[in-house]
Amino acid sequence: MAITTQRQDPSKLIGQLGQDYATQLTGLTSVPLDTSKFAPSVAGQDALQTQAASLAASGVGGYAPYLSEAATYGTQAGTTMGGVSPYITGAAGLTGPGAGTGAGSIASYMSPYQSQVIDATLSEFDKQAAIREQAIHDAAVGAGGYGGGRHGVLESEYQTQSDKNRALLNAQLLQQGFGQGAALRQQDYLNQLGLAGATTGLAEGLLGLGQYQTGLAKLTPELARGDIGTLTGVGEIQQRQAQREKDAAAEAAKMAAMEPYQRLGTYGAGIQGLAPFMGGTSTAITPDPTALQTALGWTSVLGGIMNPNIGTQYVNWPGQTTSNQGATTSSFLVDPLRDIAMGTGKYGF
Repeated sequence: MAITTQRQDPSKLIGQLGQDYATQLTGLTSVPLDTSKFAPSVAGQDALQTQAASLAASGVGGYAPYLSEAATYGTQAGTTMGGVSPYITGAAGLTGPGAGTGAGSIASYMSPYQSQVIDATLSEFDKQAAIREQAIHDAAVGAGGYGGGRHGVLESEYQTQSDKNRALLNAQLLQQGFGQGAALRQQDYLNQLGLAGATTGLAEGLLGLGQYQTGLAKLTPELARGDIGTLTGVGEIQQRQAQREKDAAAEAAKMAAMEPYQRLGTYGAGIQGLAPFMGGTSTAITPDPTALQTALGWTSVLGGIMNPNIGTQYVNWPGQTTSNQGATTSSFLVDPLRDIAMGTGKYGF
């Protein structure tokens, strides 16, 4: 077995390039990268987001004062409504005929001075009646008929009419007092109902104020949520912009930090492209010839010695040869070569 080794040395320029690349690679990788310049970072909250958070925190429970005020108005409304009942009860007591002299009767509304007024009026009436009766007597005396029949008739008629007038005056006074009492009683009834209505209206007004306060309690957080949502939305937009700026700055720093490595990588790739010119060592192993190859070799030698034209023949198996110069076919070595190749005949192995 034969071993053949060939060595091809690289050119001087290739060697210098390789040495320069190795020097730069060693120097570049010996210094750690400052990754803090392009490490991921998060943009802080925008001022509007901070304001939104503060507003949200301060707005929690902001409805409580309104609810408390609403509860106060509700209590006052309930208390006020409780004051309606006496007026309703009083008005109900004035719906009867008003007879008798007790509370709520017509008599209770009549003037306490009515009897005195009636007495004084009747007394004045009697006084005037006596004066008129005396005038009748005086006229009868003057006519010389005092004590006569005509005088008696005239006096009797006068007395009867005076009594009627006195009774009518008394009835009128009583009726007037009754009418005034009934009107006052009716007015009191209306007043009771009016007070009941006014008290009810006041209670409803207080209840309305309570409902208004409740509405404010509901509206306050809704308005706060609107403000918070607006501030949060705008703040997020500004925060995203700040984050993009941070990411862009980090990417730029990373590109700047990695640029020497990329440049050195391009340098190395270029050197690698010169690999075919960098030389090297190649080894070829030639195996020993087989017995058949040895026999064929000796046969060729012997054939060349004994028949110089054998080299111009082409052997076509089996048993046929063709000459390239029109030479005749020789069987001196054809049959032996064929037998050796095919392992037959007396030359076969």
